[in-house]
Parts: sequence; C-alpha cells; structure tokens
Amino acid sequence: MAAQVQVQPQAVSVGVGGAAPAGAQQFVPTSLYVGDLEWNVMDSQLYDLFNWLGQVVSVRVCRDLSTRRSLGYGYVNYANPQDAARAMEVLNFTPLNGKAIRIMYSHRDPSVRKSGSGNIFIKSSLPTDLYEQSKQKQILDKTNQKALHGTFSTFGNILSCRIATDSSGQSKGYGFVQYDAEESAQKAIEKLKDMLLNDKQVYVGPFLRKQERELVVARQSLLMTFSEFGTVTSAVVMRDAEGNSKCFGFVNFENADDIGKAVEGLNGQKFDNKEWYVGKAQKKYEREQELKQRFEQSIKEAVDKSQSIQL
Repeated sequence: MAAQVQVQPQAVSVGVGGAAPAGAQQFVPTSLYVGDLEWNVMDSQLYDLFNWLGQVVSVRVCRDLSTRRSLGYGYVNYANPQDAARAMEVLNFTPLNGKAIRIMYSHRDPSVRKSGSGNIFIKSSLPTDLYEQSKQKQILDKTNQKALHGTFSTFGNILSCRIATDSSGQSKGYGFVQYDAEESAQKAIEKLKDMLLNDKQVYVGPFLRKQERELVVARQSLLMTFSEFGTVTSAVVMRDAEGNSKCFGFVNFENADDIGKAVEGLNGQKFDNKEWYVGKAQKKYEREQELKQRFEQSIKEAVDKSQSIQL
C-alpha cells in the first residue's frame, strides 16, 4: 500500500540570457498540478505514471477532509525541473482510469492563475441556420484538447489548456488557454482569430470572466434555439449596470413571418427548468396597453363566473 505524502511545491531559480518577457515565470518549478482526475485515481497510480519519466519525490491526490472523496486534482513533485518539463510534454492529456488528465505547473502564488493575464477564451462559433447542438459542441470536446494545446503552444509557454465540461463530462462548447506572458496571448489571438477546428470556425478572443462568459453562453443559447425557425440577424441578452443578465433579451429575424413561428413554437416551453415567455417585441406603451387589457379581461371573467353560480 502506498503511503500518502504531503507535497510542498519547490522551485529552482535559473539564469537566462537576455531580458525576460513581462509576466513570464522567473523560476522553473519542479511541482506539477494534475487536474481532471477520475474520482477513483489513487496516489500510487499517479506515482507509477509519473515516476518512469524521472525521480518523483512525492505525490498526492487532494481529498475532502471529512469524506475523503477525491477533489479531482492532485500534485506530483519531481527532484529536478527537467523531469517535470518532460512529464508535462509527454503525459499531458494521457488517459488515467479512462479520463484524460490535465497537467500544468503548480503556482504557489495564486494571483498568477487568477489574474486572467495571458488567458484566452475559445468557443465554437454559431451559424445562423438550422443545425444540431450536439454536433456543434463536439467541435470543442475532450478529444480535441491535446490538438488544441498543440495549436496554441506555437505562440508561447502554456500554463493551462482546458475545455469546459458539465457534471456529466460533456463539452460546454468553450474552453481556455493561459500563457505565462500576455504577449503570447495577444499573438495567438491575432493569428488564430479566424481559426478552423474540425472544419468549423472557432472564436478566439481575450479571456472572459464568469459573468461575461455566462452572457456569451446565454446569447449562444438564443441563437441556437431561434435559428430553428428562420435566419437570425442578431440576438442580445439585456444586462443591468453591474453587467448581470436581466433574464430577458431580443432576437431579430431576417423574415418577419418567422417571428410568428418562433412565438408559437417556443412560448411557454421550459428550458433549464424555467418557463420562457416569447412574444413579439413591443414598445413600453404597447406592453402597458396589453397588460391593461389582460387585467380588464380577467376581472370580467371573474365577475361572469360569480354571476353564473348565483341562484
């Protein structure tokens, strides 16, 4: 039985000729972060996988303190930085218990990861005609993660590359690449902004924080849903002063006749356990007039009902 050992990330300073690029690491770490672990992966499995590439000092699968359930990530600590670098190159996205692992250097300073510096947001672009959602999301699925890493690695040193997935492991249709230097990210965006992946266009742009990302995904959902009823020329999700979604938006069709089809097909339908109201866009006074008429009609129906039951 393998003993569980605590990992203390280590770093070895190195001298490099010339000035280091802004935002680049000033040290070569020997500790690796290993993410996307299958829930049953044990410390001994990590050790066996990584030790054949060099001397492993310690390994640890991180677990919940009370339940001891795996948190889905761990650390591998090498004796020297050359072995750590080789493990990154050879083992990244290797299947372990049937699930591809994701490796990056372990940063003792969390601000490096959380700053968003050098981070790129990637998502599958949406056509405005009829298509199948499942096929579109497969453009950025887990099997493409290694290819994605290879494409972006030509522009600089990658700290992390991942495709977002839901609780069942299905792709959400977007992902992230983070470089150790902002210059590398800018270069990648410039060269790959019209990139084709699996013969499909993919959006490549600056990192979006969760709030902004949710709005992008919401707009994506609108385009995807309403494109079934006709050609959509634009879609927008309304937001408040803080940038949060107001939970309503607008969709414009190229053909006015398609509006009626969309209203008939979608009004009252449930999406993500929420019932949608879908109607023709109205100006404020038109909405107020319609609400007034609905209120008056409900009052009249209540009066008629009360009179019908009187003897």
